[in-house]
Amino acid sequence: MPTVLIIDDNPSIAIALDVLLSLHDIRSIQVQSPEQGLAVLQKQAVDLVIQDMNFTQDTTSGEEGITLFKQIRAAHPDLPVILLTAWTHLDAAVDLIKAGAADYLAKPWSDQKLIATVKNLIELGQSNRSLQHKIQKERKHKRELETQYDLRDYVWADAATESVLRIACQVAKSDVSVLITGPNGAGKERIAEIIQANSKVKDGPFVVLNCGAIPSELIEAELFGAEAGAYTGASKAREGKFEAADGGTLFLDEIGNLPLAGQVKLLRVLETGRFERLGSNRERQVKVRVLSATNADLPAMIRTGQFREDLFYRLNVIQLNLPALADRPDDILPIANQFLEAGKTLSTAAQSSLLAHPWPGNVRELKNVMQRACLLASGDEIQVQDLGLPAASFVSPANDVEPDREAIEAALSKAKGVVAQAAAELGLSRQALYRRMERLQISRP
Repeated sequence: MPTVLIIDDNPSIAIALDVLLSLHDIRSIQVQSPEQGLAVLQKQAVDLVIQDMNFTQDTTSGEEGITLFKQIRAAHPDLPVILLTAWTHLDAAVDLIKAGAADYLAKPWSDQKLIATVKNLIELGQSNRSLQHKIQKERKHKRELETQYDLRDYVWADAATESVLRIACQVAKSDVSVLITGPNGAGKERIAEIIQANSKVKDGPFVVLNCGAIPSELIEAELFGAEAGAYTGASKAREGKFEAADGGTLFLDEIGNLPLAGQVKLLRVLETGRFERLGSNRERQVKVRVLSATNADLPAMIRTGQFREDLFYRLNVIQLNLPALADRPDDILPIANQFLEAGKTLSTAAQSSLLAHPWPGNVRELKNVMQRACLLASGDEIQVQDLGLPAASFVSPANDVEPDREAIEAALSKAKGVVAQAAAELGLSRQALYRRMERLQISRP
């Protein structure tokens, strides 16, 4: 059951608030002085404080309440505080809202408005605490992962990425083949590097072959090597990637582009560790950990006869799926900041635009965008126009929204005068809404 601390020297007001709150399953603690209220806060946790502004008879300045509020805010910066005041001047209340007060309620109050405000703030506080707990838990897991494994300075913040990293590190010590799937530009090679860095052959070579970048007639020579004269232009013998990766890891990117003849030979190497160079009958023996990656639908290719099913299962002992960048949005800003030049920062609007963009080219596209922005920015702060993103990605921060009088009054009416709810409806913070109300001389209904 949520708990509200009531600090008011008028017993009748404290009793009235206690009865009202209890009808809505909210427990209250009542004290009559600032000193007693601060003592309660030292001893136990509460969800919200309702405090009066005057505690000495015949005083109306509110100075006592201001002092109490500042003391609560200093000791408990995240605790919501509602001010009970007979003040009718909005500018005075706005000053306290700017200082961090959650809301103010005039005496005599509306029971409906008070309960709506209290419930909204308690729910918001519980949500924030839950979010903070989640963030702290994620940070702890992230630190543990970074401490336990060599992540090759990999930058991430999204839970989906952490899941991939955790599995990658867990399987790194084994000798099994790993297939990394995901769209182009998502960073599959970086995951392969992390697997290599935490494997039993981490001190061995890490050799990369992009099967999609080599003509199909030359892929076998690239994989297995060739003797002099084995094909046109082969003037001397050359070793292949398997020989180069002996004692280490071979990463085969875009494995779906490997021709069927190469697939047969690759399967044999995976099963026996033996192969022959093109143009040679001499078998060679290697010990290589094979990692592969693809953005293709290999099961569909199997159904159409383009990819061998037995090779697929040999490569796919463990499958890691690295999501597209748009599906791990918490990674976008940390990765973007990684690509910033020293001294450069991102404006709030630029950050919003980065988060709004769908990133069809994934991390590779983000890197290009940041490199271009660093070159085009006229100052140290990168603006939206420096990013060169489509207009649909230009998003203004909520604080730049300027609702007019009609919109504000409509939102306040809909929220029955509860400023927190009206602010949420308008996409503003409470402080921002109070400032606009003050500027437009709008009183709360």
